[in-house]
Amino acid sequence: MRLQRLIAACTELSRRAAEDVITAGRVRVNGQVVTKLGTTVRPGLDRVALDDRLLVLPHEHFYLLLHKPPNFIVTKKDPQGRPTIWSLLKPWAQKLDAAGRLDFDAEGLILLSDDGDFLQKISHPKHELWKIYHVKVRRKPSAEALQALAKGVQLDDGTTTLPAQVKKLRETDAHTWIEIGIREGKNHQVKRMCEAVGHDCIRLRRVAIGSLKLGGLKPGLWRYLRPDELTRLLQEVG
Repeated sequence: MRLQRLIAACTELSRRAAEDVITAGRVRVNGQVVTKLGTTVRPGLDRVALDDRLLVLPHEHFYLLLHKPPNFIVTKKDPQGRPTIWSLLKPWAQKLDAAGRLDFDAEGLILLSDDGDFLQKISHPKHELWKIYHVKVRRKPSAEALQALAKGVQLDDGTTTLPAQVKKLRETDAHTWIEIGIREGKNHQVKRMCEAVGHDCIRLRRVAIGSLKLGGLKPGLWRYLRPDELTRLLQEVG
């Protein structure tokens, strides 16, 4: 967020007046005087003060997208001492929670926020928000196996999955990448679906939740959701 926008949101100053107090040297960011217009600050992380008055956005929530690397766990603490995603999000560790989970060895998009109502809506299966995965499986699934995944398969506990979005992405002699979209959240569901049609999952990456896409964000990095991304997600979950 631009510094002058934050000042205007936290005070009675207009955006133009906020620019004036910045150029006058009355604003500090993390203890340092900032006079450059257009300076970007991170609400909730950077300490912004005007004439020694700390500025805090009123009723501000934070929405982040993380590219979870493999071999990180999503919970805040792990009795086995495995690394958690919160070691990648140290400033946010006590402020945010994750919408749902990804397995320890899985990778890809994790949505985080301090907005509990938002997280519940994103995670609740009744909203039927599509979650898209790229899955690497052993060998080459037949057309019949892919069709079975799309129609719904019986899992090892006797339950049957809802119809899914399934398409083959690429293949070699040894393995195949498949795109699988699901609207429910059974435990280890995508892996179990692949096993149900005779193909072990050897790599799994979540690339989208609803309209929100992982894109080119590198593993281990995070970014804020853009306003248009948040608006679309809120529309999708009602």
